[in-house]
Amino acid sequence: MPAPVPIGIVTVSDRASQGVYADAGGPAIHAVLARILATPWRAAARLVPDEQPQIMSALTALADRERCPLIITTGGTGPAPRDVTPEATEAVCDRLLPGFGELMRAVSLRAVPTAILSRQAAGTRGRSLIVNLPGKPSAIAECLEAVFPAIPYCIDLIGGPRLETDPAICKAFRPQGA
Repeated sequence: MPAPVPIGIVTVSDRASQGVYADAGGPAIHAVLARILATPWRAAARLVPDEQPQIMSALTALADRERCPLIITTGGTGPAPRDVTPEATEAVCDRLLPGFGELMRAVSLRAVPTAILSRQAAGTRGRSLIVNLPGKPSAIAECLEAVFPAIPYCIDLIGGPRLETDPAICKAFRPQGA
C-alpha cells in the first residue's frame, strides 16, 4: 500500500495563530478534502500569522521539504492591509495560474457581491500546486469544490502523484488517455 500523499493546509490568521479563537479554516479544508479525495492522504497543517515572511516560509517548507503536491491556504486574501497571502504565494511560485482565482470569484459572486474584493491566487512551485482560498468556512467549501476538478490533472502536469477523487462527490477532469 502506498504511503499517504502529504497535502499542505495553511491557515493564515493573526488571531487564530495567537490563540484568540480556534482555527476554523484548516479544519474546513480538511473536511472538504476528506470528502473529495479517494487517494490516501495526510494533512501537513500549518497555522501562521498574517506576515508575508512566515507565510512564504510555510509554503516553501511544504513544497520543498515535505514535498506536498498540493498546498491549500485559507485566509489573508482580502483587501485589508494585513491580507498578504496572495503576495506571499506569488513570491514563492514559479508560475501563476490566474484561472483558479477567476473561477473562485465567479462562484462566490453568486452568493455575495463582495466576492470581487477577494484576491485568491494560485500557482506552482516545482512539483507543488498552491491554491489560496478565502477564510470563511462556507466559502472554503464552495471555492475548493469549484476548482478541484482541475487540480488532479494540474498535479499530473507538474510531475506530482496521481490524485483520484470520489466521482460521486467530485469528478476530476483529465483529457482522454491522461
